[in-house]
Amino acid sequence: MEMALAVTAFFTLFVVIDPIGLAPMFVAMTSGMTQKQRLRIAATSCLVAVFILTVFGLAGQKLLDFVGISLAAFRISGGILLFITALDMLFERRTARREEKADDASGDLANDPSVFPLAMPLIAGPGALASMILLSSGADWDVTVMILGVMLAVVALVFVMFLLATPIEKLLGATGVVVTTRLMGMLLAALSVQFVVDGMRDLGVLAAG
Repeated sequence: MEMALAVTAFFTLFVVIDPIGLAPMFVAMTSGMTQKQRLRIAATSCLVAVFILTVFGLAGQKLLDFVGISLAAFRISGGILLFITALDMLFERRTARREEKADDASGDLANDPSVFPLAMPLIAGPGALASMILLSSGADWDVTVMILGVMLAVVALVFVMFLLATPIEKLLGATGVVVTTRLMGMLLAALSVQFVVDGMRDLGVLAAG
């Protein structure tokens, strides 16, 4: 069961964070910078994103309890949010928004994009934050640690993609990036529906099984 959860957590975070899709954004945001500057920005953005995602993974349930939101309701709302993200991926809306942010950030090299928009909302975006809460809420401590480890692995992939952004973009080409993004969007849509179904079962709207 833990292995299955680890696979689900990895897939969910990988699709929502989308390391491959972030690579060309990173190239655009760091256009004209030296390799040393790019390395510093990549490391800073990933570390900040890890901190934000860890906080939501550890304290997400307490936050829900504090504001009086049930886990079932959050599962449904989180599933809907992920489904919207999936639609954005399928119809290229998320890529367009990221490119707009990239254009804004690359227009002023003095404006360090490490924290915004790279760390948040591009890496630790609403979908990733919701996923961390959904995956870790109600879990035992060892499962929570495992989920945090999976999150670290995904962010580590983001860091690698940042370092390899230029050759990866050339390797995949425009068509390859589009195909990959839409395939991941289809899979994320199915997973988001499962979150909604689980939440409705928790509320007793649907029968278990």
